[in-house]
Amino acid sequence: MAVVTMKNLLESGVHFGHQVKRWDPKMQKYIFAERNGIHIIDLQKTIQAIKDAYDIVRKTVAAGKTVLFIGTKKQAQQAVQKEAERCGMFYVNNRWLGGMLTNFATIKKSLLRLKKLEKMEIDGTFENLTKKEISSLAKERIKLQKNLGGIKEMKELPGILFIVDTRKEAIAVAEARRIGIPIVAVVDTNCNPDGIDYPIPGNDDAIRAITLFTQIIANAVVEADNEVGLKIIETLGDEDEDMENLLNSDISIKEEDKEIDIEKYTTEEAYKDAKEKDYDDDDDDTQIQVDVDKVYE
Repeated sequence: MAVVTMKNLLESGVHFGHQVKRWDPKMQKYIFAERNGIHIIDLQKTIQAIKDAYDIVRKTVAAGKTVLFIGTKKQAQQAVQKEAERCGMFYVNNRWLGGMLTNFATIKKSLLRLKKLEKMEIDGTFENLTKKEISSLAKERIKLQKNLGGIKEMKELPGILFIVDTRKEAIAVAEARRIGIPIVAVVDTNCNPDGIDYPIPGNDDAIRAITLFTQIIANAVVEADNEVGLKIIETLGDEDEDMENLLNSDISIKEEDKEIDIEKYTTEEAYKDAKEKDYDDDDDDTQIQVDVDKVYE
């Protein structure tokens, strides 16, 4: 199944760029034409860029790493949160706090503070505080939740970033480049694609276009998770087969110097022997060594 079709891109308005006067010359190779003072993006190159981005995100997630969705402009906030939550990844959709990547150790402290405040609200700690203290702590929690809620469970740096509008998220781009985290980003005609590992030329202002891009990246994450799940199931299948082969192997048990074939030792026979045999340790120390799993299979 195709990652995306030309029809999807056209319907979402991905091909619409900015006004000609606001363009970045480094986007020249991604521009198809000019119509009524608006640059039109070459969707053939957009499709290829989407496929490359899809593959790298899928491989990154399959390798056990995470994806951080970033989109703080109003048009992107809802789509980024919805799709990141759908695929179980992290997101920043309100404000990029300086040092979220380069100073992650300090950010971790804020995350712990957020979790502590949430716990205090649940376990009844607030009941022993004054109204003024409760109000202050509640405001602090709301502020932390707004800025850090999307990365609350992030234990380490992400394996790759997905960014909507590199001009708006310039600080995030700079931090990722500084510590070597790959970047997948939607770049409009007014953006500079230099420094972006996997640029996707397209409209980064229309809600429908942003939603389409985030859905594609989220789908890559979901597909990678499904592949990992299938591998685990296959591995478990191999283990079950090995166990079955082991149980089906020739096993013999010894009872009163007689060899009994476990394959012919039925449940009824085991029950009969158990009734007839005296298991009193004082009378007889002899015990039957029976593979219970085999007897009752």
